[in-house]
Amino acid sequence: MTVELPRAGRVLFIGDSITDAGRDRADEADLGVGWAMMAAAWFTARHPGHRVTFRNRGVGGDRVRDLRARWADDCLALAPQVVSVLIGINDTWRRYSSGEVTTVEEFATDYRHLLATTREALPDVRLVLMEPFLIPVDDLQRRWREDLDPKVDVVRKLAAEFDATLVAVDTVFHHPDVDDRVWTDDGVHLTPAGHAVLAQQWLAAVTPAT
Repeated sequence: MTVELPRAGRVLFIGDSITDAGRDRADEADLGVGWAMMAAAWFTARHPGHRVTFRNRGVGGDRVRDLRARWADDCLALAPQVVSVLIGINDTWRRYSSGEVTTVEEFATDYRHLLATTREALPDVRLVLMEPFLIPVDDLQRRWREDLDPKVDVVRKLAAEFDATLVAVDTVFHHPDVDDRVWTDDGVHLTPAGHAVLAQQWLAAVTPAT
């Protein structure tokens, strides 16, 4: 299911550092240097007359609970017509880096709250949910799958529950004949090529409204 981007519409990218990608907080229109910027640039290049406005509210280090805490200001207050969410890897990462566990139930509760409050405040909003992903670079990181996989499943189920478009990216980087460091240096943050792949996946899920 593709999402139609309305003519002269407002699109919001929101999530963690993968979306943030070094955006300038002092410039509300800055999209950073990652996949969100690439997706917005390519969409505009292909459909220059559509006049879509893109905004980026990714914040490095965010977990779903952090996103919930700032949702009113960074999402609802902007009244976007399309909301694209990519969140979840930090909920897994913190378990292994500092022992801060986000249970699957907590993750689902907070994520569902984001979507439900958005539907209530913005009844006509179109939702795009991107799977959190991992590109393990060592055996230790491969263990993270036991924590991440159930959270990916939550995102898939919420996409169905809220009639959202799901962008399935968790396996898109898994090419047995390609060195994973083409896409990432640490298993999470993307190289420019990795960001380009993410942008392509997002663009495949959207289309300009006629």
